[in-house]
Amino acid sequence: MKSLNVRTVFLLLAAAVASSSLQAESPVLPAGVARVPVVFTGGHDTEGQDRGRPVNLIAAALGVPAEVFREAFSHVKPARAGTAPEPNQVRENKAALMDALGKHGVTNDRLDTVSNYYRYARGRNELWTHRDAVANALVKDGKVTSFELVDAGAGYSSVPQVTVKGVKDVRAKVELAFGKDLAKNGSVVVLKAQDGK
Repeated sequence: MKSLNVRTVFLLLAAAVASSSLQAESPVLPAGVARVPVVFTGGHDTEGQDRGRPVNLIAAALGVPAEVFREAFSHVKPARAGTAPEPNQVRENKAALMDALGKHGVTNDRLDTVSNYYRYARGRNELWTHRDAVANALVKDGKVTSFELVDAGAGYSSVPQVTVKGVKDVRAKVELAFGKDLAKNGSVVVLKAQDGK
């Protein structure tokens, strides 16, 4: 009897979860309209002068213009490829950065947080911390009429390319937002069909 009660409770909970999931699903679509997942590719380009550093993300997270961070970093002497910097070199580089960025309100702790967040080993084909955006395209008669942005993603340094399976020449307007919130920095804030709404 006791196991029956536990089973009954389990079934009731499962039913409640299923019901909740159904309510959370996207609304029913009009006849002839299909919901198709969007594929985001790229979106992690950097300027040649930045040598692989996502400067627009780093600068936005620090709350300074990209030019200010570039000027600050121009005084840094990185270690040779494949080698770790000497302790003295680390101290000198940090001092150079703080001398340039401190006057813009950047603290040592914030610089460390942002630097660690976006640090990656380019030579090992890694990529800095990021989260892929998730979206659906509403397709009718083989054309995208609009998009549903499910997750804006984060960590895009450039506008990603949008494709939709079964649809040729998808024309989408994509815009990114940058800011101090690392979880939202470099996120998709505009995703619109060029020929739709």
